Amino acid sequence: MIYPGANHTRLEHSLGTMHLASKLSKHLDLSKEDVELVRIAAMLHDIGHGPFSHASESVLDEPHEKFTAKVIKKIEISDILNNQFNLNEIVDIINGKGILGPIVSGEIDVDRMDYLMRDSHYTGVAYGVIDVERLISNMKLEKTIVLNIKGILAAEAMLVARYYMYPSVYQHHTTRISNSMFRRALKIAGNEGIIDLSTAYLYDDMDIVSKFRNSYGYPKDIMTRLDNRNLFKRYKSVSVNQFINPQKIFKIKKEDLRKGEEEISEKYGLDKDYVFLDIASYPRFNEMKTQVYDDQSEDIYRLTEVSSVVRGLKEARFNYPKLSLFIPEEYKSKIYKFKFEDYLNLPEINKNKFNKYHTTQSKLL
Repeated sequence: MIYPGANHTRLEHSLGTMHLASKLSKHLDLSKEDVELVRIAAMLHDIGHGPFSHASESVLDEPHEKFTAKVIKKIEISDILNNQFNLNEIVDIINGKGILGPIVSGEIDVDRMDYLMRDSHYTGVAYGVIDVERLISNMKLEKTIVLNIKGILAAEAMLVARYYMYPSVYQHHTTRISNSMFRRALKIAGNEGIIDLSTAYLYDDMDIVSKFRNSYGYPKDIMTRLDNRNLFKRYKSVSVNQFINPQKIFKIKKEDLRKGEEEISEKYGLDKDYVFLDIASYPRFNEMKTQVYDDQSEDIYRLTEVSSVVRGLKEARFNYPKLSLFIPEEYKSKIYKFKFEDYLNLPEINKNKFNKYHTTQSKLL
């Protein structure tokens, strides 16, 4: 919806992740058996994703990792895998467990390396360029994956890439709007029996598009809007960095957001299913926890301890996430004197911090 060229598939990403897993496994001098085990785990790490990937995940009863385990252990593919692999070991690696798990799912893992490069390439957003070769060549396996201090520049670049990809691609406001529209249509379609959410991992994207186009009511209307790019609009937003404790924003429960949407709808005479209070995803940046070793002193540090860039990003990551109200264009004229705090229990605003930040940004612009 935002970057027309970003139409790469889950298969491409899975193959890319397997390729990087192969390179890292061989660099770590793993046995032939372990290399094959890591390769198959990397290739299958997302096989439990529902249609439109993460966009559908919050609607489903279980996270994609549990669906992945179900597919690997209980669907036909298990018969093939059983000939060579221990299915529990595959699932453990996918979930980051054991000594091999961090290769596929850890702080700096091959999954993240691949999707950053791939998403950057296909969207045309240049922020996701990272030095994978330098990262891999400076890794070693102890109780977990650790990074040689010589690889810090590459690790910093990877974190900076994620930091900029976050607002530019992953949490772009049009992405948030499209995902919100799709999720609610999916939930209502499940409640109305249009699709079976318990087997959502069996559907691909076009299955859902087709079902929505040929359905009725809300799912059909939302699909028509998406098809014609008649998207909801961001009526108002507030950056989480305006608050004294921005982390509290991410603890607001879904039920509270839904209650707020209903109160807004009731006050202004709107349909509650067309009103969205949206909070961007928490910017975790687990790479900050990466363990770094100095091969001269043999000391182990956290990446945040040895990199001022990473320490800066730890606070800066809250600059971009927003609390937003999304509504259809035709609803804009019906809302007046709107304040988020009338509908949600928000933390205290840090007025000094906001004014300084806002003034600085204004000067730059």
